[in-house]
Amino acid sequence: MTSMYGLRAQAHFDAAHFLTDYYGKCENLHGHRWEVLVTVEQAELQTEGTMRGMVLDFGVFKKAVRQVAGELDHTFLVEEGSLDATTLDLLRGKGFAMKVLPFRTTAENLARWFFGRLEAEGLPVVEVEVDETPENRAFYRA
Repeated sequence: MTSMYGLRAQAHFDAAHFLTDYYGKCENLHGHRWEVLVTVEQAELQTEGTMRGMVLDFGVFKKAVRQVAGELDHTFLVEEGSLDATTLDLLRGKGFAMKVLPFRTTAENLARWFFGRLEAEGLPVVEVEVDETPENRAFYRA
């Protein structure tokens, strides 16, 4: 078994969504205080510079996680194609902040989205957990 060093950073965002083609309460517009927990790992600690002896600087890591969460904070998460253009234009005209995403806005898909965004920034992400509620958690793992 390979030894690993790791860090975890947590952030949250408040956002509304609904699930299209779903037959239950979640097909209606509702909101959550989403919690995001990101895990990064490396086999070796950095050996040079200001991050010597670290996986990453906690400040850099937390800032990256919070920045991505901030993109979704106080928005209406909309699955692309779930609302017609007229409805989207009307909502935008009323000042609604929306994030149209190319997937169904489930916790599982949001975990995968966070993973991809943070991995693209060069973070050694191995797992992202997203909580819709304190009792319900989804995750995406490398």
